[in-house]
Amino acid sequence: MKAFVVSEQNTDQFVEVEQERPTPTGHDLLVEVKAVSLNPVDTKVRPQRANKALGFDASGVVVAVGEEVKHYRPGDEVYYAGDITRAGSNASFQLVDERIVGRKPISLHHIEAAALPLTSLTAWEGLYEKLKVKEGGTLLVINGAGGVGSLAIQLAKRVSNMTVIATASRAASQEWVKSMGADAAINHREDMAAQLKALGHDHVDAIFNCYNTDVHFDAMAEIIAPGGQIVSIVSSPTPLDMTKLFSKGVSFSWEFMFTKSMYQTTDMSTQRDILNSVADLVEQGVLVTTLTENAGTLTPETLAQAHQRQESGSMIGKLGLSMPQS
Repeated sequence: MKAFVVSEQNTDQFVEVEQERPTPTGHDLLVEVKAVSLNPVDTKVRPQRANKALGFDASGVVVAVGEEVKHYRPGDEVYYAGDITRAGSNASFQLVDERIVGRKPISLHHIEAAALPLTSLTAWEGLYEKLKVKEGGTLLVINGAGGVGSLAIQLAKRVSNMTVIATASRAASQEWVKSMGADAAINHREDMAAQLKALGHDHVDAIFNCYNTDVHFDAMAEIIAPGGQIVSIVSSPTPLDMTKLFSKGVSFSWEFMFTKSMYQTTDMSTQRDILNSVADLVEQGVLVTTLTENAGTLTPETLAQAHQRQESGSMIGKLGLSMPQS
């Protein structure tokens, strides 16, 4: 099978290699990958993954199953975000545990479906497992134009009927967050507390942070309501002063979508349930794909260009690539 691995000579580049097709055992599915999409994690881990296939988000077709598989069979169309500890989706075929795999939304093409898994899982777990948001509350999404922010806005507004304010620093990204469902957009490069007050909000009930936790921590501590919750998906290079949240009784948590698969947690299969629920919501017209850029067929060259685009800091939504026809 074809695999597109990080070059050993230059980890900014990729090389196409031939590898043996793996055989599924246990809970594993063998999936013929049809399309993939990029996330910031792809570019972050690339320097440490020489000679390995990257890729997390994927959509494809099951071609074989392990002996313990219960929920899928050959021919099923699926989508998933994979496991950061295993070989990635930048290959013709991939092994993935059925417990973190959902059925592909019927209404979407593979490349449109591939844009959704990691971001929808992160947004769903952040909103409903960490923040435990309540219908009708007020949510601030910091960096709302990215992949995760775009799904967090959609879920909070269209499923939980929240008042959603999203941050975006450019006119184009502010228009995007509003198209996702945000009631208002503010600029995270300016005084967020003052901008919220101008909108009539002294505080917000919950904050979903998707960018520079350390940079925005003091602002989040000021903006969050007493008894509120903050979740962040971005680790901090410096320690955070949690005492700034103490007097308000604010809860802070981290969301890392790969935790369940990395540690084989007892609730690992909730990711299958979440992806199936997202597929239902897409088919009902409640949620939409966040694919904004189709980078064409996956080759070493187009994959390197896609990584450069992801690292540019100007992405809105998601970028996807289609696997070459076998």
